[in-house]
Amino acid sequence: MRINEHVLRAGAAWTAVAATGPYLTLKLLWLTGHPVGADDPGGMDRLWLVNLLTFGMDAIAVALALAFVRPWGRRAPAGLVAFPMWVATGLLGTILVALPLYLLSLLVLGPERADPEDKGIGDWVFLVVYGGFAVQGLALLTAFALYARRRWAGLLRERIGDLPDSPTLSVQRSLACVAALLAAGVTAGRVYWALGGTAGLPQDMADSRNRGVAVMNGVTAVMAVAAATALLVLVFRFRPGRRLLGPLLVVWTAAGSLFGWGAWQVVVFGATTTRVTELRTAVPGLMPLVEAAQVVAAVLVLAVGAMALTELAARRRTAAVESRG
Repeated sequence: MRINEHVLRAGAAWTAVAATGPYLTLKLLWLTGHPVGADDPGGMDRLWLVNLLTFGMDAIAVALALAFVRPWGRRAPAGLVAFPMWVATGLLGTILVALPLYLLSLLVLGPERADPEDKGIGDWVFLVVYGGFAVQGLALLTAFALYARRRWAGLLRERIGDLPDSPTLSVQRSLACVAALLAAGVTAGRVYWALGGTAGLPQDMADSRNRGVAVMNGVTAVMAVAAATALLVLVFRFRPGRRLLGPLLVVWTAAGSLFGWGAWQVVVFGATTTRVTELRTAVPGLMPLVEAAQVVAAVLVLAVGAMALTELAARRRTAAVESRG
């Protein structure tokens, strides 16, 4: 391995670690009863569990960054590295797409008018948090790309036609079609909400809709289409001479986005379903259904990808043994 690649990977990994510092510090302050940057201190008490979860998620990002540069990271089981990095790619990759679009909307359409009665988080907190996410995402994804090229170089050079026609191929295709149908439903729901629709939203969310939420819905719709399309290309072997890397990257990022953000919304919003006595803010069934469809579709994509790549890796190992024999 060339020394400049090693230096680049180390620099990217340590940049990712440093980028988590402000966010982790902010979360630690909130968890210990110091609502810095919050206009509603009581609101931070109600978000204690959410803050704990997000603190843990960013701590995992630090562990991943270290795995990409430390010797133990090369020996770690592939799944132990790949699964959390898949989720991290989806979460951070979505922010890297959505954040420039949101900032562009501010330049073109101007800032949104804030509700003077709305108590929330200070503007500087937004800059610290999402600025840190942007740097962290770029650095962590760069470090992972270099780590993957070193650990799975042979696999990444394969072509779509090299994927084995194994006995599980019919299962893979069936699961991929189900995932594509679910992704179509997710796309329809997210596009509708991105364009201003409110059916299926909790009343308080419908009342507080903003441009950032619309952008996220739009990006999620694009991710659903991308994940389904790229997966169908792989399992039905369209364009077999094309390198596997391109569609694989699309599937990896888009499905990770569906899983990460869908699971996060299920946890955050699903756990706060209102009581029956609060009918005005009761959660209709459409939003949890779309969130659940995102997660299920992403899990199906993960299952198909795991089967195909495991079989491809096994065939490569068998070929290597036979060539040595």
